[in-house]
Parts: sequence; structure tokens; C-alpha cells
Amino acid sequence: MFDGYDSCSEDTSSSSSSEESEEEVAPLPANLPIIKNNGQVYTYPDGKSGMATCEMCGMVGVRDAFYSKTKRFCSVSCSRSYSSNSKKASILARLQVTGKPPTKKAKVLQKQPLVAKLAAYAQYQATLQNQAKTKAGNSAVSVEGFSWGNYINSNSFIAAPVACFKHAPMGTCWGDISENVRIEVPNTDCSLPTKVFWIAGIIKLAGYNALLRYEGFENDSSLDFWCNICGSDIHPVGWCAASGKPLVPPRTVQHKYTNWKAFLVKRLTGAKTLPPDFSQKVSESMQYPFKPCMRVEVVDKRHLCRTRVAVVESVIGGRLRLVYEESEDRTDDFWCHMHSPLIHHIGWSRSIGHRFKRSDITKKQDGHFDTPPHLFAKVKEVDQSGEWFKEGMKLEAIDPLNLSTICVATIRKVLADGFLMIGIDGSEAADGSDWFCYHATSPSIFPVGFCEINMIELTPPRGYTKLPFKWFDYLRETGSIAAPVKLFNKDVPNHGFRVGMKLEAVDLMEPRLICVATVTRIIHRLLRIHFDGWEEEYDQWVDCESPDLYPVGWCQLTGYQLQPPASQSSRENQSASSKQKKKAKSQQYKGHKKKRKMPVGKKPVSLSSLPMTGGVRRSFSGDEELTPPPYRTLPAQTALEAFPPPSTSREFRPSLKTVTTSQLKEELLDGEDYSFLQGASDQESNGSATFYIKQEP
Repeated sequence: MFDGYDSCSEDTSSSSSSEESEEEVAPLPANLPIIKNNGQVYTYPDGKSGMATCEMCGMVGVRDAFYSKTKRFCSVSCSRSYSSNSKKASILARLQVTGKPPTKKAKVLQKQPLVAKLAAYAQYQATLQNQAKTKAGNSAVSVEGFSWGNYINSNSFIAAPVACFKHAPMGTCWGDISENVRIEVPNTDCSLPTKVFWIAGIIKLAGYNALLRYEGFENDSSLDFWCNICGSDIHPVGWCAASGKPLVPPRTVQHKYTNWKAFLVKRLTGAKTLPPDFSQKVSESMQYPFKPCMRVEVVDKRHLCRTRVAVVESVIGGRLRLVYEESEDRTDDFWCHMHSPLIHHIGWSRSIGHRFKRSDITKKQDGHFDTPPHLFAKVKEVDQSGEWFKEGMKLEAIDPLNLSTICVATIRKVLADGFLMIGIDGSEAADGSDWFCYHATSPSIFPVGFCEINMIELTPPRGYTKLPFKWFDYLRETGSIAAPVKLFNKDVPNHGFRVGMKLEAVDLMEPRLICVATVTRIIHRLLRIHFDGWEEEYDQWVDCESPDLYPVGWCQLTGYQLQPPASQSSRENQSASSKQKKKAKSQQYKGHKKKRKMPVGKKPVSLSSLPMTGGVRRSFSGDEELTPPPYRTLPAQTALEAFPPPSTSREFRPSLKTVTTSQLKEELLDGEDYSFLQGASDQESNGSATFYIKQEP
């Protein structure tokens, strides 16, 4: 483990190559540090690793640019001159030991060949680069204007652990990587032109990112730095010795100890490090089965009630850029994770009875092929033979077109394999084009009363005037029944999230964007995600196992672009602009009721809620006939629009089942098998639990 560094002094001799003389030479000074590497011993002036001195002309240069395996000479000419010159020993001694000016012959031999000049120039450039890196590392702001490390340090934030994200790289094999784990990392506190390493300890973890401190700095945090643990330059202790890489102490503390080897032995005895196969596991966890040119069925962003065929254009970190098959210019796209419930294998829609838009392309394009069904996320098998969901049943559901709200909803159609078509009451298009498909086990649907019990604001049907909204009254007025509680998914995994944790989250209103986000509420397995720098109206309800949540540092690891928190100025500009546009629209639609408020500016391709019966359909695409604008790095602006209310109000229909208040209570509570979990706090909801606790005898 410690063979990479040896601070002791030894009498050594250099081995010669086949082109070099085997005659003995004058011994080198014993006070020069010696670094062993794969059994060979090299000496470097002033103890600088990576540098070498030509034994013929005395030139100092980059070791890797020197000639022969032993790197004793700067060029072929010096190697041959050394062999043929009978006075080579005295010349070398005069140049390296006595310090006397070289003789005339030595001056001739000291002429530097082209490779030596290039090596010297490379050394100079490398020194400048190292200095620039050191300055950049100490800078609070990265080149892109946002640094996770600085953001977390300056605000004392806590990031969600990697183990919370089972779908992310290393999510299932992160192990007990924690503070005080030692690793070998590049030494940036060094002016050497070649990459050298030193040992550092983890001071703080934030997702994939770790705050590191070099060994030897004790309580000195002046050179602490952040890096991604899964990066290619991060290795377990012992990697340098096995790979023949030198361990060089940082220049700032190099004078503190005379025997660094003994220091390392003392510090590392009993310490933890990364598993030997850590880098291999990282590489394996970043291999994705989906490939470009694969065909899938994906939700139609303009008609939520149906699917379309799309082709995988690219894969980044498991996220797929899907291009609808009929898009000629390949700009009509949709982003989602490969484990998203929005994508399915070819033929899925037909197998369960889901609506599907047939492609105008009757023949597969060359190179395109259907994705194997086993690659898609599996849903839990359900038994629909007994008591099951029925059309017309009421429930509460997250509106996929406004993820900050949980709304009153109705089951519109029961499909095969446990899938349901659901509509938001009061906001449905006449043709049902904005119905959406959820599985019966989906964590995005809830039994009647869920919001009230967990103190979440329930969004009533648009146009419903009897406020505050009461489920008992609404069910009686509409002649509806509530879906039985026992049919809903009540499993709550021990997810590990806590209120206040930081993460990187997909803006599902514009799913190509991944933003800096915070967990602000936890209701069992339901997380309230807030996008830093934006108002609460942009928040989104997301399941704890959603593939659209990622650890801090995921974007850096995969090469995906991270959207930083919105600045105060951009929010103010957007707010002023939205007010002006809203005023203009209010004059245009004077006397008409506005649609549900949607985020302005942050989502140019918003999943806006368009009007209900008799109006324009709601869709993923926002403005119906417009194509998505070009990709951006900062939020753009878009206008709020107002739409008229329903042309007719919902009337009581005697043909539907009418129930009494006592019957309503029985249906809501589903007999005596289940009872509501009253007053569940945000902190109490993590762990193995259920939305509704079964009463044990």
C-alpha cells in the first residue's frame, strides 16, 4: 500500500538500457528523495516527482519525455555520447555535485535537442495549468455559475443519500461510504507537470459529491475541495502502489514530516476505504439496456389519453430522448427515464385496451427495431376478479398537467392488467382527450379523504361553488361512490428522505430540465419537491421511488446539464412580465374565468391545464399547435391565458346510485378493516407504514 512513497535515503544505481553503457558511474547525492516505482528507483532534483536529470548533459526535464526505460538521458544522442565518452563520470559529477561550471566539451554536450525543449515547454504549461486549477478550486463559483459544494457549504444544507435513489448509478450498492473514508485522489497542491496522487479523507458527503481534505492538514481546511466520488480519478487506498503511481504529499504540508511513510502507516491503520472494485461497479451501474433506434410506445403529449410510437434518439444516464416517429425534422420529442411509467413496449396499448394513435409510417425505418418487453418497468400484478375499481368511482389524484395539486377525480374507464383511465372533475375535455392512465398500484392516486387527513389542500372541481369542499356533500350531490380504500397501494418503503434534503429533480412540466431542488414535505411515500429559487406554486408532488429524482452530483456524473436556482432578478423580471401579459389577457377574455394558474416562464413547453367540456383539449404541449421552443439554459417566459368556464354545470342524475350519509361513511372507511392514520406529520411518515393502518386484533 505504501510502496508508492518512500522518504528514506538509499545508495542506488540505475540500470542501463540495451543502448547504454554498463560502466559504473559516480554515485548520486544521498540526500535526494527516492521514489520507488515497480522495482525501479528514480531520483529527482529537489525531491520533485515526475522530473529527471540527464546524466550526460545535466538537463532537467519531464521524466516521461526522457529517452530509454530508465529515463537517464534526455535524447538518443546523449545516451550514445555517454557510452562513447570516457570522461562521462567526471562530467556528470561536475554538473550535478560540485556545482562548478561545465567545461567546453560539456557545454557542447549540453545542447538541448528538440524533444528536450518541448519537454521544458510542456513543464512550463503544466505549471500554469496547475496554478489555474488551484485558483479555480478555491473559487466559490464554478465556470457555469453554480457549484453544489459552495451552495451546500454556504447554507449548511444536507443532501439526500445516494441509497435513496435505487434507479441511479450505485443506488443499490453504495454501501457504507461515509465520512472519514480514505481515498487516493490527484494532488492539485503541486507544481509538477505530471499527475501525482495523495490520500484524502471524506469530511462531508452530499450525494455523489464529497468534501475532501488531504492527509497531513489536520484541522486546516484551507485546501479542502469537493469532488465526485464516482469520478475516474478517485481510487481506494492502495491503488497507487498496485498501479505504480507515485504518492506525493501536498507542497503546503511537505515540510511537516520527515518520514511520510510512517505518517501514512499510522493514519491509515484501521481506516476505511473504497471497495477494490468500486470503479468497476460504477462503470457497470452506468450501462443502460436502452439504445438509440429502439421503438417504444409513449404517451402523446398533446393527447394524454393515447400513446404513440417514438424512437430512442439518445440515452443519458438512463434518461431517454424520444422522438415521435412521425416527426420529420426530429424536433417533436419527449424526455423520460427508462423506468418511467409513461413508456411501454410496442403492442402494450392494444393488449390492455388503451387508445393508440396509429403512425402514418406503415413501414419501420431502416435500423429501427422494437424494444424487448422485458426492459420496461414491471407493474405489480393485481386481481381484478373480485371487488375492483368501477367506472364513475371517485378518488383523489395528482393532476399530471399541474403536479403541484391533488384534485378531485373520477375513474372514467377500467382497462386490463390493472390500468385505469382517470379524469379531473370539472376540467375534462368533451372528447376525453385529457384523461390519463394510472395503474391501480400507482402512488399518484389516493382514496377519498386522503388530503384532509394529511392536511393537504385538495383542489375542488372547477366551477364548484360550495366551499370549503366536503366529500360527503359532493358524493351525495353527484350520486357517486368513493373507490374502496383497500384497493389502493398502501405500501410505504423506508426511503430515507428527510425534510430539507437537497437533490436534483426533473421539472416534470418540462421534462428535459433537471433542476436544483429541495424536499419540503413528506407524506408517507409522497414527497413535495420545491425548485430552489422559485415560488411554491411551481412545487411538484412526486413519489419517493420516482425515477425523476437524482442524487446531488448526478448531472456532473452523467454529463447532463443542471439548471441552477433561479436568481432574484430573473424572478422579478418574470413576475413583472407575467403581470403585464395577464392584464392584456384579462381584457381580451373579460368576464371569463381563468384556468388553473400554471408556472410562468419556467416551463415554455408547460403541461398547462386547458379547458374542460366544450373547450380546447389539455395537453403536455401547452399551446396546442406550437412546437417546443429551442432548448435553453435559463427559464424563458410565457404568458398566462384565461379560458371560459364550463358551458353547463354538472347536475344531479337520479340514475346514478344514491347513498345516505351512513353509507358514505361505511364506504370511505371500508368497514372495520382500515382506519385513517390521523395527523401524520412530515417526519413520522418515513418508514414501513401505510396510508391507512390496518387494525390488528
